Amino acid sequence: MAVSFAHLPVLADSVLAAFSGLPGQPAGAGDGAGDAREALLLDCTLGGGGHSALLLAEHPALRLIGLDRDPAARAAAAERLAPFGDRAMIQAANFADFTPPAPLVGVLADLGVSSPQLDEPGRGFSFRAPGPLDMRMDPAAGETAAELIDRLEESALADLIHGYGEERLSRRIARRLVAERPWAGSGRTTADLAYAVAGCFPPKARHGRIHPATRTFQALRIAVNDELGALDRLLERAPDWLVPGGLLAVISFHSLEDRRVKTAFLSDPRLERLTRKPLVASEEEEQANPRSRSAKLRVARRVA
Repeated sequence: MAVSFAHLPVLADSVLAAFSGLPGQPAGAGDGAGDAREALLLDCTLGGGGHSALLLAEHPALRLIGLDRDPAARAAAAERLAPFGDRAMIQAANFADFTPPAPLVGVLADLGVSSPQLDEPGRGFSFRAPGPLDMRMDPAAGETAAELIDRLEESALADLIHGYGEERLSRRIARRLVAERPWAGSGRTTADLAYAVAGCFPPKARHGRIHPATRTFQALRIAVNDELGALDRLLERAPDWLVPGGLLAVISFHSLEDRRVKTAFLSDPRLERLTRKPLVASEEEEQANPRSRSAKLRVARRVA
């Protein structure tokens, strides 16, 4: 399973540049963390360990805690971070419920679904190949997408698709999905769901640059994993985890996330915004990794 998680971390150069001034590190901008040997960074969304490996290599005195709910991701990260020994600690946890054991010099959150998760049909995140209607980051806990569709009233399902997917045809789609219940236990797949959603669009709109089911799939995934609720809790709690001068960096992939990060960095008196505009992928990175096209990195510093 670890092999399937080999992928490119997005905005790698920008992340390294953002954390080049970690307090307590040789290139740091201050002494807020005290002894550099005690500098601790939290990777809230470890994935395959790509960003963590880069940061550990760049900062030899750094220790790191990596969190992920996905057992396949943790297995891949353990292999990738093995050369760093006990400097890297991996925990099965949702960052929304985590409390670090000590003050941090940095917090990184990459909010995107990793390429291996999207590419693995068995996870149910994508309609590129038939897979179960699951979409859970932790495949052993919580409600699946199929169970969510079956449980919600039609109006609530429409509101969810509109609110989390920004889908203008949400009510038509919800009506269709409710009419085709039950989804759980039916044997139908992500391809069947995508077909049902696409059927709600006029024929000319079914073959555009973006598949007509994309926004609905995004909405269901966000709801199944409480992604926006988790982000809100992180933005509220993370500043208190940081030492003075500590850095908080968030990579978002759609406007619902980015607006929350931008607002928090502007309005939170504990933080100083360092990126007036989000950092985005270069043309070269977009060509090498098309999924980086929608990535936006914002960085803030903890003030005293």
